Amino acid sequence: MENNEWDVIIIGGGAAGLSAALMLGRALRKVLVLDGGSPRNRFASHMHGVLGNEGADPLEFLSRARAEVAGYGVEVRSAVVKQVSETTEGIMVETDDGGQLTARRLIAASGVRDDLPAIPGMAQRWGRDVLHCPYCHGWEVRGKRLAVLATSPMGIHQAQLIRQWSDDVVFFTALAGPVDSDIAAQLAARNVSRDPRPVSELVVSDDALTGIRVEGGEVVDVDAVFTAATLVPQDSYLAEFELEREDSAFGSFLKVDPTGRTSHPRIWAAGNITSPGANVPISIAAGAMAGGMVNADLVTEDFALAAASAESYPADSAENYPTAAAVAAETSAATGTTASAAVYATISATAGEERAS
Repeated sequence: MENNEWDVIIIGGGAAGLSAALMLGRALRKVLVLDGGSPRNRFASHMHGVLGNEGADPLEFLSRARAEVAGYGVEVRSAVVKQVSETTEGIMVETDDGGQLTARRLIAASGVRDDLPAIPGMAQRWGRDVLHCPYCHGWEVRGKRLAVLATSPMGIHQAQLIRQWSDDVVFFTALAGPVDSDIAAQLAARNVSRDPRPVSELVVSDDALTGIRVEGGEVVDVDAVFTAATLVPQDSYLAEFELEREDSAFGSFLKVDPTGRTSHPRIWAAGNITSPGANVPISIAAGAMAGGMVNADLVTEDFALAAASAESYPADSAENYPTAAAVAAETSAATGTTASAAVYATISATAGEERAS
């Protein structure tokens, strides 16, 4: 077990995680980023809608980001997190190689996994001409023959949206369920054709998508397909905490407050792990917010612990002052609470006095 304690461990080295790391590094915090090496947008050759980085290679962008945070003393390690648990001094993170690391706070920024429809060709073309976000990829396929492959009733909205980028759109509705007559009329009014036949496979020629084969064998000519994957949050390592979740059209995701704080006082979350529809700029913003607020939370704790230490130990014995963890442990023994709960009780009481004054 590693004995060095980090101020903050960030799980996930994507846009959200590195943005949080940048804020914390600049705040002189001791920060470790654990990166599993599988960013969600690794399948795309370029990213779009990112002001100042329009058209940048996603992996090159992350490489530059790692260099930036390293300049502020942040350490980035390649590791897959197996489990996170609570200790008397904070949070323990266990990695799949047997490593054990402790920190005062944790930011979960490990994103989501895209589970695609089990249709031959989908996974192979993902991020190239099988797409999900028109704001990320619509310009590049504007005016082309576009298909929308529904995977749920939400596909109806996607079909309406994609029409903005082309007037040649076919909507494959087999998995969308019944299409309301009013919606059908709206689609027809905008020349979005509907095809109810199930899709059998994607047709590729010379390393380019050329069509969609439907049940019965007919091939519908298309240049690109938009679809919605099933989004699976990569947060199983937090299972022990039973954190509050929220259900949405995308699934069940961690519930956070506007600063990114979860229902556990030491754990924050940022990026797609809590906001599945967030693109790179939104994830950067969420990471920056979480990083700044985690530092503010640590500042509050630092002052509370210092005050508790000063009350317990006279000024002329400063060399015998205990660590923050020891103060928390001593307080917990007196109150019958856990160490972390004792620290937060002190912080809450201090905050209450400030509000009352």
